[in-house]
Amino acid sequence: MPEPIKPEVLPPETSSAPAPLTLRKRAERWFSDENIDFFAHLLDDWFRIPFTPIRVGLDGLIGLIPGLGDILAGLASFVIVLAAWIRGVPYITLVRMMVNIGLEVVIGSIPVFGDIFDIAWKANRRNYQLMTRHLRQPHRHTWRDYAYLATLLAGVLAILIAPVIVLLVILIWIAHRL
Repeated sequence: MPEPIKPEVLPPETSSAPAPLTLRKRAERWFSDENIDFFAHLLDDWFRIPFTPIRVGLDGLIGLIPGLGDILAGLASFVIVLAAWIRGVPYITLVRMMVNIGLEVVIGSIPVFGDIFDIAWKANRRNYQLMTRHLRQPHRHTWRDYAYLATLLAGVLAILIAPVIVLLVILIWIAHRL
């Protein structure tokens, strides 16, 4: 009688390859403090203007291109905001970071003065410092965070209300002249 066929028993597969990284782990590696610090340095103060202490980054150089340069530099600056969001920075800080970039883009679009403002403002350095401050002290919001946003909101409201007030004054002046 023939012998029954015995199944072959194989040892369990062992793989020396590490487990694949999740998207979150990859993002944390890409957006580490060292990488974001380097990126902020590259955008804001990579080059030194010869014979001066003034430093300029790619943000300031790209901003020299009329119109499109400031928008491209602003988009590059949002990498730091994205990193802060992924790393769990509070929303008030994210808003403050976006305001820093918005100011740099809007004021930076003014010829000559805007370029000087870009070089002096250094929104990416500011945003990196905000991010690291809130990562080290996660539940600490200072009065300065809220005061900064309140002052900005008051300024925007003043800019929006000013033309209405001027129009009313002109209409009242015309009504008295008739």
